[in-house]
Amino acid sequence: MKNAKLYFFALTLMVIFAATGQSNAQMQAPAASPAAYVSQNVGFTKISIDYSSPAVKGRKIFGEIEKYGVTWRAGANATTIIEFSTGVNIGGTNLRPGKYGVFITPQASGDWTIHFNAKGNSVFAYMKDGKIDEEAMAKDNAVSIKVAPMMAADNQERLIYTISAENNKVAKVTMAWEKVRLSFMVDTQVDQKMEGFKSAF
Repeated sequence: MKNAKLYFFALTLMVIFAATGQSNAQMQAPAASPAAYVSQNVGFTKISIDYSSPAVKGRKIFGEIEKYGVTWRAGANATTIIEFSTGVNIGGTNLRPGKYGVFITPQASGDWTIHFNAKGNSVFAYMKDGKIDEEAMAKDNAVSIKVAPMMAADNQERLIYTISAENNKVAKVTMAWEKVRLSFMVDTQVDQKMEGFKSAF
């Protein structure tokens, strides 16, 4: 009986060590640009953003890493995706509920352009001969808007997106990275939806 208990104990230890060794072997280094997610309910609409969050790491980002005049994927690794659970209006254009790829074209001076890709494509889907085919990309745009970048005194080390509910009808979405803050408004059309609800009765 004693030998059986010792055998069982030894077997248990072997299983524990094997499992620990296997989990250590499968462990990977943390991602340089970890996946991130933010969501906010505004009016009747849930707004969500999936993106990857790169770091500055002492580099000059805009103008060097992300060159002026070149459309950028607004994050790292995969396509930055914004999703609306109901129809919204951005820049005077009505957008259907669903997922949209977000691209940004930074500029050395003046407004930057934020593109909302109707197909949820990556900006790299429009690469041709090493350059972005702006005409092909424009065809799949749901809307593009011009936004004035704001320069902050403090450095935002890791790229983040934030969503504020403002008056719970219009959302303010902000991208912050390095010293740049880029915001746009999303009208969740609360009043129109309320009117539609009333007229249905």
